[in-house]
Amino acid sequence: MMQLHPRPRVINPMGSPLKPQVCLTKLARFAAVLVTAAALALPASAAPADDNARQLLAAGRADDAIATLNSLIEGAPNDAEAYHLLSRVYYALEKWDRAITAGERAVAAAPNSSDYHLWMGRIYGMKAEHSGWFTALKFARKTHAEFEKAVELDASNVQAHSDLAEYYLEAPGFLGGGNDKALREAEKLAFYNTAASHWVKAQLAEKEKDYRLAESEYKAAIRDSNNSGAQWLELAAFYRRTNRVGDMDKAIQKAIASEQKRGNVFYESARLMLRTGRNFPDAAQLLRRYLSSRDLDEEVPAFQAHYLLGQILEKQGDKQGAATEYRAALSMAKDYESAQNALKRVEE
Repeated sequence: MMQLHPRPRVINPMGSPLKPQVCLTKLARFAAVLVTAAALALPASAAPADDNARQLLAAGRADDAIATLNSLIEGAPNDAEAYHLLSRVYYALEKWDRAITAGERAVAAAPNSSDYHLWMGRIYGMKAEHSGWFTALKFARKTHAEFEKAVELDASNVQAHSDLAEYYLEAPGFLGGGNDKALREAEKLAFYNTAASHWVKAQLAEKEKDYRLAESEYKAAIRDSNNSGAQWLELAAFYRRTNRVGDMDKAIQKAIASEQKRGNVFYESARLMLRTGRNFPDAAQLLRRYLSSRDLDEEVPAFQAHYLLGQILEKQGDKQGAATEYRAALSMAKDYESAQNALKRVEE
């Protein structure tokens, strides 16, 4: 299996640390964890149903979202947005082939949508990560092409520039990668979003093991994002990778306290704690806070939060509590294999 999964990226999102880079040393880490999707231009007649599907996904009701979107597509077979949202649901469910099928239909119906091409690149990236070497090479090239197309169609698409820069950082030269190309994307980003530009430069400095410069760039991204919780989590993830766990804990607290944050900051903070093996009770509390809030995020659907909470409870030895959370995830997304496998494990 070849990895195509990015360096933990917090608010990407999927997506994004901690997902939703192209690990192309083995091909490279990619996809995007925590991503802020740009608003899409929708036909007026399709908007209400599409908005309902978004709300269903954010609420974690993947099965209901799929049913709603399939019904919409049945009545409007060329509805690009419906296909796009369907691909996003399958992406969250980690059903890469189904996500590809739906995403390609969206792109075919609306070939000039920068966002559709961006998400198509992310889906291809995850397909590559979960494939053998030769298949992964094919999908890595597709990932590259889609990100470049997204930037070509909309030069102001910050997420497209960011994902393309990640690709350049992680991909080997024969697949179009290169630090010089990533730096050029960072310079282009500076015209649209200086925080994103600093983030790319931080990634580049970290790759080159210039950790002092990397830290400075991550902090500049925080400054230019007006103290964004997402950027504080990027700094926290950097501290984790450089074994500065005390500083990581402080950065997480800054992220949680930030007034400039989305609800997924709670989820991503908990995921970072789980990856580090620290503060499980606090991580569980953050997830419960996210699940009880009105700020559920379509890039972190509630079924994923229930699954993560189950993992944390399982780490604490609470198999019964973990099973409850895995069942909660499956009640919303019956085909979510990660939760299916986890539930089998704790019930053995």
